[in-house]
Amino acid sequence: MKPKAVVIGPPGSGKTTVGQLLAERLGVAFRDTDHDVEATAGKPIAEIFIDDGEERFRALERAAVQAALAEHEGVLALGGGSILDPGTQADLAELPVVYLEVGLSDAVKRVGLASARPLLVLNPRSQFRKLMEERRPIYEGLATVRVATDEREPADIVDEIVKGLE
Repeated sequence: MKPKAVVIGPPGSGKTTVGQLLAERLGVAFRDTDHDVEATAGKPIAEIFIDDGEERFRALERAAVQAALAEHEGVLALGGGSILDPGTQADLAELPVVYLEVGLSDAVKRVGLASARPLLVLNPRSQFRKLMEERRPIYEGLATVRVATDEREPADIVDEIVKGLE
């Protein structure tokens, strides 16, 4: 059992929106590991960071990713930073991984500068730039399909993903 597609990308790239549409198009279920983490912890991710720290969040996230990769046959969206874990990188090596690329201005428009994004709280633009410098090479290295999302409709993005997965 393995997912039909694993969607990765930074905050604001559209992983949940595009992932849900992709699952619908492929006739499979959708699962988001961020939602799994929140269900396990019984609180939103921002509260996990505040109450328990990033280390605890990353442990919960790793467990959620492992479980989802083992159990889910549909489309799976991973949290933006989950790809930093070497175990997750290894687990994704043989899977169809879709990297949703997004520029800073589009990401900011989509997620706003909300405190619900714990790693973007202090200086969102600067933090996003720093996250992308760290994560972009990993996203690109894991991707079997790369799709730019800036100024595009989710349905058009899904069309390109489906072609890339064929």
